[in-house]
Amino acid sequence: MKPLTITTITVLPGKARDGSREAFGEITIHAGDMISIVGPTGSGKTAFINDIEVFACNDTVTGRTILVNGEVPPDEMVRDPAKKPIALITQNTKCLADLTVQAFLEMHVKARRIPDENRTAETIALANEFTGEKIRGEMRMTSLSGGQTRSLLIADAVAVSSAPIILLDEVESGGIFKENVIASLKKNNKAVLFVTHDPLLALLSDRRIVMRNGAVESILEPGGREKRILARISELDGFLSRMREKIRAGELLDGEVPIL
Repeated sequence: MKPLTITTITVLPGKARDGSREAFGEITIHAGDMISIVGPTGSGKTAFINDIEVFACNDTVTGRTILVNGEVPPDEMVRDPAKKPIALITQNTKCLADLTVQAFLEMHVKARRIPDENRTAETIALANEFTGEKIRGEMRMTSLSGGQTRSLLIADAVAVSSAPIILLDEVESGGIFKENVIASLKKNNKAVLFVTHDPLLALLSDRRIVMRNGAVESILEPGGREKRILARISELDGFLSRMREKIRAGELLDGEVPIL
């Protein structure tokens, strides 16, 4: 059977913790969309992306329903991990299999029946664009740091699984080059939703879904109005990234100081 081409993912409203209906008609996600999910701790951000990951059908605590191309997704898409078009990467992702990075990726390439001998090396190279902690093929998956693991899994989602929808749950910790990740995902036309408290990631998104009390409170579409702020935040974030890498390299910090 030919794989289903996904053109849209649609989120239909559920309910807040007090039982009231969410105040939106529907949220439609297209290829290439960059959507951030923001709000206070405990506001329901992770539950929102979890509903998408499991293709909720009014069967989760939120009562939301997820449609694929305007319809309830076929059962095989929901049940079969190999046919699931979604990659979920969380802050707590940890690999339990004591494989080398190369063996892990080769196993995935083989499972996906990808006839490309260079795909494993390309995936490791892509992962190293996302982290300053170099990843090598002979490293054990269980020995990777959190930043290395998340960088590798994002690269794997792009280069091996080719998932059209990627869900990122607070992966902006030190060790990840955020703008490189976003640039790569945009280049590969991925639909990306990321839970974040990071102002740079929030400003890089096309839409911001604001969560409160377990429900979507509002949907913001800046439409370029935050361009100047984004440029300044990007500059400051770049400075912090450079300082972080210098500290990791054992260097003393001097000279460069941003004007706030």
